[in-house]
Amino acid sequence: MKYIVLLYDGMSDYPVEALGRKTPMELAKKPFLDKLASLSEVGLVKTVADGLKPGSDIANMSVLGYNPKENYTGRSPLEAVSIGAPMLDTDIIFRCNTVTLSDDNNYENKTMVDYSAGDISTKDAKEIIKTVQEHFGNEVFKFYSGVSYRHCLVWHNGTLDLGDLVPPHDITGKTISEYLSKSENAKALINMMKESYDLLVSHPINLRRICEGKRPANSIWLWGEGTKPSLPSFYEKYGLKASVISAVDLLKGIAGCADMCAPHVEGATGYIDTNFEGKAQKALEELKDGKDLVYIHIEAPDECGHRNEPENKVRSIELIDEKVLKLLIDGLEIYDDYKILALPDHPTPIATMTHASDPVPYMIYHKGNPKPNAVTTFTEKTAKETGVFIEYGHTLMEHFIND
Repeated sequence: MKYIVLLYDGMSDYPVEALGRKTPMELAKKPFLDKLASLSEVGLVKTVADGLKPGSDIANMSVLGYNPKENYTGRSPLEAVSIGAPMLDTDIIFRCNTVTLSDDNNYENKTMVDYSAGDISTKDAKEIIKTVQEHFGNEVFKFYSGVSYRHCLVWHNGTLDLGDLVPPHDITGKTISEYLSKSENAKALINMMKESYDLLVSHPINLRRICEGKRPANSIWLWGEGTKPSLPSFYEKYGLKASVISAVDLLKGIAGCADMCAPHVEGATGYIDTNFEGKAQKALEELKDGKDLVYIHIEAPDECGHRNEPENKVRSIELIDEKVLKLLIDGLEIYDDYKILALPDHPTPIATMTHASDPVPYMIYHKGNPKPNAVTTFTEKTAKETGVFIEYGHTLMEHFIND
């Protein structure tokens, strides 16, 4: 038996005015996904437990079968594992975004223009973080560069008592003053953020980006604090050799903590320009090389939701159908039996441009035991109409594998 989890990050949504009051899932042409759904178990699953924030960290950990209330120590530590940042038990780790802020005089009056600095390239961002480390780095604080706008800060012997450090993708278009922690313990972090603007506004990389019509990475933004993570081995938990295919450090970090492989895919960006076919092909290669389960994480729908790009969100779903799912279905036919689990991790509604905690649609297709049903298209509405509901998201993986 072979297993594929196809994770459409942030795919589910609310009806969108610009899409004729339809959701991206309803409007997208996805014949392969819809065909599988008509032969699958279809329902809703609550991937974000009550009391937890609807981040991709919580939701993906849940889908992978780990109870976040027992295993979660913060988002950034998971990303730091992928980046290769050394961590001690007494360290506090932060996500460090390179962001674009408006040019208002006072830092507090600036607006969050872009949480990703125009989806800055990893090459450009590496130079920005190098400058940040040279300026702020010392025996207490150390910065590590990651992929695109996603980086990490390690604070040796730090504290988690910091007030509210808000994710930058939650405040796009908003003045940042009320989202800067007022905690005395966070003062050093906020001061670094403020000083980083003066440091980076005239950085050669940013001057070049402006000339090219791109957004500058003119500030850092610190959030997502946590401590050194520890997860049980996926193999020990489920008896399956597994891999994670993803462009982002968060998922690669979860994989590293769970002793899952995380092979590199050339051209995987985390956005709609990602190498969709490359992810599918790598997944099939991993199965041929002896893996039992491959978890394919595709970030594009989530990024389109954060950027208020409804047409691109629709297109990202269509591209996954055309360039990933079709290849997977064809490639899996060499096996006597296989299962496919397809779902979002959480909604990323266009209307709010951030994550939501609503239950998400899921479908489980089993080649050896198809389940014909009345579902003709896989959407939020049709999944709800089946009446099937899994209350605890971390139980879905066990259900997928063993039922």
